[in-house]
Amino acid sequence: MIALLRRWALTAVPLVFVVTALTFVLASLVPGDAARAIVGVNAPPGQYEALRDELGLDKPLPQQYWNWLSGAVQGDFGHSTANQDSIGHQLRVRLGVTLCLVIGALIGAVVGVGMGVLSAVRRGAAGRIVDVVTLLLAAVPGYWFGLILAYVFAVKLQWLPAINYVAFSDSPSGWAKSLTLPVLTLGLTCSAPIAKQTRNGVLTELDREYVTVLRARGVATRSILFKHVLRNASAPVVTVLGLVAIGLLCGTVLVETLFVLPGLGGLAVTSTGAHDLPAIQGVAAVFTVIVVLVNLVTDVILAALDPRVRSS
Repeated sequence: MIALLRRWALTAVPLVFVVTALTFVLASLVPGDAARAIVGVNAPPGQYEALRDELGLDKPLPQQYWNWLSGAVQGDFGHSTANQDSIGHQLRVRLGVTLCLVIGALIGAVVGVGMGVLSAVRRGAAGRIVDVVTLLLAAVPGYWFGLILAYVFAVKLQWLPAINYVAFSDSPSGWAKSLTLPVLTLGLTCSAPIAKQTRNGVLTELDREYVTVLRARGVATRSILFKHVLRNASAPVVTVLGLVAIGLLCGTVLVETLFVLPGLGGLAVTSTGAHDLPAIQGVAAVFTVIVVLVNLVTDVILAALDPRVRSS
């Protein structure tokens, strides 16, 4: 386990550095800049150049990145070039919304595991129905689910709000209602790959010789399934679950925009439109740290499930 943590630490720091550097370069290649977005296209050249100097946009790109990196390692992400708000404060406020979406959507993984097990064990009509549902969930784009859910539950039935996020401190019930449709949208899309991987893993294990031996000894089917088959089939499922959790971060960008949620994804979209490079850098850094932590948790779980991982 110590070797695993050491290996994780050696890869985490370079990964964060490379991702933030690439994000900085790619964002700088977008036509226009924050100064032009603020003063407008018809502003006098002198006003535009003065604002560029005030925001530090006239400095060479490597120097801009070094200035940002020097502050970021100390926890200071600077201020937004669009509205001069503290980026660190914006990240802290919005991070909770994004994490609630991701964690809530991962509950769909439990549904996916159940669907996969049912499909593998019940190979008749029930299994085929689960296979069709899983295929549909995998084939249909996530934003389509969001639009349909919003139309049915927010427009027609008026049971849940499609916009107007409510903070938990203001109203726990309102908070839960405002996150229900976004979480369902993400959860439906993430349950399909989990169900598929679970089904394949369980089918593979059910065909192994040790299952035949256990059945010949009179061991109950439920005991075989939960004590042996699921444990042996869980490693690939955990790996896919980690990949799905990382993919959900990308999904939050679309979902937060669709349902007007004040999360990191929405901040990334608005900052890109305003050419707010420091804010984009902050979001990229937080997303990268989350990805690194998800990979660590995945490796730790795999090491707990399979002793061979700890010794590798």
